[in-house]
Amino acid sequence: METEADQSALDRARKGDLSAYNELVLKYQGRIFAKVFSLLRNRQDAEEITQDTFIRAHRVLSSFRGSATFSTWIHQIGTNLARNRYWYWRRRKRDQSMSLDADLGDDPGATLHDILPDGSQGPGGEALHNEFVSRVAECMEQLKPEHAQILTMRNVQSMSYEEIADELELSIGTVKSRINRAREALRELMGGEFRQ
Repeated sequence: METEADQSALDRARKGDLSAYNELVLKYQGRIFAKVFSLLRNRQDAEEITQDTFIRAHRVLSSFRGSATFSTWIHQIGTNLARNRYWYWRRRKRDQSMSLDADLGDDPGATLHDILPDGSQGPGGEALHNEFVSRVAECMEQLKPEHAQILTMRNVQSMSYEEIADELELSIGTVKSRINRAREALRELMGGEFRQ
């Protein structure tokens, strides 16, 4: 439900009251940043997308019909912009880690990042993260071909278990167990330096 304060600020913002819109920005920017950062895993990109989200929303505020709450609407704008950024960089192969952040199909929110230690936090985190990304790329190349293939299908191409099963002519159970073995093999190859 839209809160009365949100609705009041929204009504005033639609009439051109910038301070009313700023109230909404202050209330939701932290949540939008957290959501975008969880998708992109890059602070600078998340900051830019958060800012772009509120700029975009302000531009089209008059077309917001209220079929969803302002909170839902602004989150959807942020999520869409983050996904666009993700695919933009993915196509240009700017950052090999992007493929690690693709959703793992039927497991909502689970990413390959979740099964591997994340070295991007804390002092020196960016350097460690870059090292981590390079190490993952090296280790993917060292996996058995069938393991690398199935992780790529599941993680990079975001294929469902059913699609992978059809493509490889395997049962869904075999697909799931092969993915689990491939993840474990990747963890082993990553070595102790990246274990939590």
